[in-house]
Amino acid sequence: MRTLKVGDKMPIISQIDESGNVVNLSDYLGKKLVVFFYPKASTPTCTVEACNLRDHYKMLKDSGYEIIGVSADSPLRQSNFKKKHDFPYTLLADEDKRVINAFGVWGEKKFMGRTFDGIHRTTFVVNEKGIIEKVIVKVNSKDHAAQIIGNC
Repeated sequence: MRTLKVGDKMPIISQIDESGNVVNLSDYLGKKLVVFFYPKASTPTCTVEACNLRDHYKMLKDSGYEIIGVSADSPLRQSNFKKKHDFPYTLLADEDKRVINAFGVWGEKKFMGRTFDGIHRTTFVVNEKGIIEKVIVKVNSKDHAAQIIGNC
């Protein structure tokens, strides 16, 4: 697994969102962007993380950030997750893992003595030029917005 690092360029890639619309990451050039990867929609920790970003969405927007969430879930599962929790941001349905692999967040994980491949919960903060400014690998799901803004 080769995870992108600070100073790397954001991959310019397209993927469908929770509604089946094509989202081009190139459309976010010129804007600050938060791309957060989570293992599975509607699971407890992923829900806490996504809701924290929802609850601090105005603060993040006021700081100039756009937000995109990414998991390998289907568009339907992403749509249900978004509707249930009223997320104001886009969720990419990366079933083929093109975005996940481009950012380098798919790899071996260990949980409860079991080893498997999966998405590593990681957040990338990208500047207006498409350069990664911050990589958060130890995500605090309960206070993730503060990690992004820099208050942690």
